[in-house]
Amino acid sequence: MDFNFTAEQEMLRDSVARYFGDHYAFPQRQAVIRSEEGWQPGFWRGLADDVGILGAPFDEAMGGLGGGAVETMIVMEEIGKALVIEPYLDTVVIGGGLLRRCGTPRASELIGGIIAGEVRLAFAHLEPSSRFNLAGVTTSAVQDGSTWRISGLKDAVRGAPFATHVLVNARVRGASGDRAGVSAFLVATGATGLSSREYPTVDGSRAADLKFEGVSAEILGPAGQGCDLLEAAVDEGVVAICAEGVGVMRRLLADTVEYTRQRRQFDAPIAANQALQHRMVDMYIALELAISMTYMATLKLDRPVLERKRAVSAAKVQVGKALRFVGQAAIQLHGGMGMTNELAVSHYFKRATMIESELGSVDHHAARIEQCDAAA
Repeated sequence: MDFNFTAEQEMLRDSVARYFGDHYAFPQRQAVIRSEEGWQPGFWRGLADDVGILGAPFDEAMGGLGGGAVETMIVMEEIGKALVIEPYLDTVVIGGGLLRRCGTPRASELIGGIIAGEVRLAFAHLEPSSRFNLAGVTTSAVQDGSTWRISGLKDAVRGAPFATHVLVNARVRGASGDRAGVSAFLVATGATGLSSREYPTVDGSRAADLKFEGVSAEILGPAGQGCDLLEAAVDEGVVAICAEGVGVMRRLLADTVEYTRQRRQFDAPIAANQALQHRMVDMYIALELAISMTYMATLKLDRPVLERKRAVSAAKVQVGKALRFVGQAAIQLHGGMGMTNELAVSHYFKRATMIESELGSVDHHAARIEQCDAAA
């Protein structure tokens, strides 16, 4: 199988890397996470107008670049290298993936808003007792005439403080209160009955706990039949976050190798120590395994459901384990200064720790692989 990128894909990588290098250097990022807003509206607009990557996975007929999963993987890896805070994953990958599958005029309208940089989405799927089960939710949706009313709680909604809309998975209830299936809903962040408690996250982003009290919402897809749509879109998100993890690990390894070449003990760089060389080789091997599994999962996103789910979860397990090993090894080889806020490696370690459990932990995805094997 040919894993080489096309000339167009290499051009996309180069343009994104160059733009991030010019607008998202580490000191600039530090200033952003300390700011009151917590993100850069101008940078987000630049992603739409200057490099056009908000339209990377969408058809050219919609105003996008006509790319696919590989282009998304390329962009997300560069996002990992630059530690970009802005909500590309939730807006373009998960939200855009769900809207693409809906195929309605309203969905097309929202996709146009995403491509133009006007619509930003946050994905509200976690609840106190749901873990990572998209169907295990108590948040409910009841039809009220031509609209729907959402009630319930959602925890740790990443990017909610700077979103224009929230994607919510909720269980549909009939007029008699009977429980039906799960659907995805769209809620405007300024809607009546929606309250939030905002806070910073350990990796420098912002999140919020959301409370819905009879909030007006738009349904996406058939009522009670949205779980398959959600799962397919979230699988795209899992592979994308694996690619982000690869970008994070590339920087952790590169920074560690450079540091060990500069740091000297007993009149020699510590990189000359054979034990440290072995550790960095182990880091490199873990990274290469993560890259291979991410490539494999990316190429299997359009395969039959069980094959797709198994490939996606296998990648997340491998990447999750690699993130822990590479991150901890990078901190150890930097010594105490590796945990200081002034050094970039500490921020890459924090993001690596978050990615490890985002959209499903290693244990969750290992159990999902077993479920796929049992159903095969």
